[in-house]
Amino acid sequence: MDWPIFHFLNHSLVGHDLLADEVADFTTMSLWIFPVAVVVLWLLGRPGTRSPLRMAAVAAPLAALVGLGVNQVVSHIWARARPTVAHPGQAHLFFVPPSGDPSFPSDHATGAFAIAFAVFFLSRRAGVVLLVLATLVALSRVFVGLHYPSDVGAGLLIGASAAWAVTRFGRPVTGRLVDFIGRISDPIVGPLWRRAARGRAAAQG
Repeated sequence: MDWPIFHFLNHSLVGHDLLADEVADFTTMSLWIFPVAVVVLWLLGRPGTRSPLRMAAVAAPLAALVGLGVNQVVSHIWARARPTVAHPGQAHLFFVPPSGDPSFPSDHATGAFAIAFAVFFLSRRAGVVLLVLATLVALSRVFVGLHYPSDVGAGLLIGASAAWAVTRFGRPVTGRLVDFIGRISDPIVGPLWRRAARGRAAAQG
């Protein structure tokens, strides 16, 4: 079923260059979405605390590192060719540069889902938003011809497992990192956070 699903999604962009360009732009832009989201989560967390948002902001990149490490092992065991290499002339690459890395698993999907699930396990509301974005990232990689559906599906499983492991067993390490990073950032973030809190209170009152 892998190739038929890929073929259907990939070929749905044939003849729709404007749409294909938009999907390709999102695929490229998604490289920045999740790192920026992690920074925003940190800034929204209360300074001087191990708030859920701050714990999520630290656990998320740790989960991504674990997931990408697993990917390195898997891709060395099975160096699956990219769709456009395995099916020249049948798979189309839309407005994105080709990659020489193995197709399975998808590093982008793994990283996106690892971050999204790590945030979800610690802060449900923010996590849901990131899970939606991670799903869009994964689908976009198939649409533009970079990955098979099973590549991004494996990325989801690996990313979710890495996030679960980090948030389940790595809380002491995550907490210590939150404290360490907080000591560096709070002299700058703290006054800004308190000023914003006073502004919100004034607007409500």
